[in-house]
Amino acid sequence: MVLRKGAMKKPGRSSRTESREPRLARGETPPSGFDFSRHMRRLCVDMARRLPELQHIQMPKVAVAVAQTRHPVAHGLYASLTPLRFEDGRREGQVNGKPYGVERVLDARGEELLYILTFYLPRFMEVDLGEKLITIVHELWHVSPHFDGDIRRFSGRCYAHSSSQKDYDAEMQVMAKRWLALDPPEHLYAFLRLNFAQLQSTFGRVTGTMIRRPRLIPLGKTG
Repeated sequence: MVLRKGAMKKPGRSSRTESREPRLARGETPPSGFDFSRHMRRLCVDMARRLPELQHIQMPKVAVAVAQTRHPVAHGLYASLTPLRFEDGRREGQVNGKPYGVERVLDARGEELLYILTFYLPRFMEVDLGEKLITIVHELWHVSPHFDGDIRRFSGRCYAHSSSQKDYDAEMQVMAKRWLALDPPEHLYAFLRLNFAQLQSTFGRVTGTMIRRPRLIPLGKTG
């Protein structure tokens, strides 16, 4: 599966309205559009560089994608991290006792990717800057310290978020604030101060990389 670009639309409007260009004053330069995936990738690269806890992440191996939500409300899933390997980075694993592989995802150069980081728009853009930064750190923190295509695993049943979701969330908030305290360039995250309507009003059409969920591929009978 190879990545493709797509445009995000305003939910709840007809396609006729969605395709209209913003009205401009005479002599005004039209906005060139906003590639959400590209801007978010630059931000994630900076986070991975500045925060020691994230320095194992190799962003060229992470697809930064967008998915469109049906309604422009602030509640619901903001972002997700999809690992493209099984536990310990294995290409094959067991699902309900049966062997499966994961469909390969390739970048534009044909290089295999290990993770898909997806942001749900416009929902993600409808919360404040602090919540957005916490969400980004939260998803990046899920990347395995071994960077092998698996997620970071904790002991026990709650292997994705440890035994205390409250403590996990608090740690993500601390990391997000620490990144801001390291004085990253304002232009990297200025777009996160806007909501989705403001993003469109400022830049015009919002685009991003769109990826369907990779399939689990049956590998045949065991034994």
